[in-house]
Amino acid sequence: MFYLSYMLSELRRRRGRTILTAVGLAVGVALVVTVNAVSSGLDTAQQKVLAPLTGVGTDMTVTRPLTIGSGGFADLTPAEQRRLREQAGPGPRLSLRDREPGSKIDVDTFAPTSQLTFASAETREVAAIDGVERAAGSLRLNAVHISGTVPEIDVTRRGVPGGPPPGGAFGDGGIDFTSRSVTGVDPAAPEIAAVTPSQLVTGSWFSATGKPRQAIVSSAYAGTEGIAVGDAISLGGKRFTVIGIASSPIGGTASDVYVKLATLQQVAGYAKQVNAIHVRAESTDDVAPVAAKVAEGLDGAQVTTAADLADRVGGSLRDTRDLSSTLGTVLAIVGLVAAVLIASLLTLASVSKRVRELGTLKALGWSRGAVVRQITGESLVQGLLGGVAGAVIGIGVALAIDASGWTLQASVAADTASAAAPAGGPPVGAFGLGRAAITTGSETVDIATSPSFAMVLAAVGLAVLGGLVAGAAGSLRAARLRPAVALRTVE
Repeated sequence: MFYLSYMLSELRRRRGRTILTAVGLAVGVALVVTVNAVSSGLDTAQQKVLAPLTGVGTDMTVTRPLTIGSGGFADLTPAEQRRLREQAGPGPRLSLRDREPGSKIDVDTFAPTSQLTFASAETREVAAIDGVERAAGSLRLNAVHISGTVPEIDVTRRGVPGGPPPGGAFGDGGIDFTSRSVTGVDPAAPEIAAVTPSQLVTGSWFSATGKPRQAIVSSAYAGTEGIAVGDAISLGGKRFTVIGIASSPIGGTASDVYVKLATLQQVAGYAKQVNAIHVRAESTDDVAPVAAKVAEGLDGAQVTTAADLADRVGGSLRDTRDLSSTLGTVLAIVGLVAAVLIASLLTLASVSKRVRELGTLKALGWSRGAVVRQITGESLVQGLLGGVAGAVIGIGVALAIDASGWTLQASVAADTASAAAPAGGPPVGAFGLGRAAITTGSETVDIATSPSFAMVLAAVGLAVLGGLVAGAAGSLRAARLRPAVALRTVE
């Protein structure tokens, strides 16, 4: 008890030095807490952007892409040419030979996007891989609605083989090509589907059973076409009821319309076919080995993980996150080390000012251990005071940043491989293969800088550890003092 009361009295008697030491440690702790809060907020914001794309950290998407360069079909290998013929055929073209001029046309054709289809049985094989928690297939197609009146056809003009007749070949008649993207999703796996319940702006998600002709449309498509929940849309000559409107995350392969997978397979004539598998791994450690096994087991497979998509997210969000992870971390480390050094120097200076006092205590019978305990105890209390004060300051700064409504921009650059369909024409892409509709642009993201309770405790612990280091440095010097020499010292 005597040691405790004597230690507290010494701290009060040297109040200025105690406060200065505590403040030095508090600055270091406040930097650690603030930088961690900002860094965590930026990580959370990036995950918010990436979450609808693959499910950050544990999910991935498996596809079989086919890239067609400027050389077109001739640049493909024989195997790729064969796959292209099997999957896409000659593309969406319309035969008017058996139609009378003036008759009406109202048909839908479906073609895969740049992702080739494969048997839906592959989904079960992927799900059976060690480390996979769940897998669900999806089918994304371009639906081309061809409508209008059969014109008089000028058979002397020829178009591109496999494509629609050239301009003017239809005479003065009007035939419209309206293209929209449609994705079939597995209603049994809402958490890893191409559109998730969390993306719904209004309405509801698909029912697990029954009601096969339900549709969810993107907010952009709904706004352009004036579609609302409860309206009906036509797809493949079938009537679908719109049950929800969903937002389209930037960077994702968004669709205009989402329907149940089995329904789209039936309507479009792609029975038991998918062109994407969405995979959820059991843990983040399983992502890399699962991706490797999938790529090895599925011919031509491309596996995209959240880490791959993170490289596509740019803008001020990425710039600030990079700055926080480098400069911010360095600043916190330098601040904490400087605070410990300052505390150690102040403790050594304090010991040099207390030579006669410590010499007297040793002359009265204090052992070296008692002197070391006294100095170290005082430093630990200073470290605890500094840690608590720093934690309060750091939390206050983090909450102030959060209250300011700090926002950053997350952007995704346009996909150079994508191409838009010309107005009134069929989708761009050789042999009916259109490009994937990558959602580009920017999004304003709110940054929440709530400090982590665990990091606050760790920062306080670092301050106490800093006080222990300072106390150890000072106590070692104090323990070497000889009573007779100390008593002759003039302070």
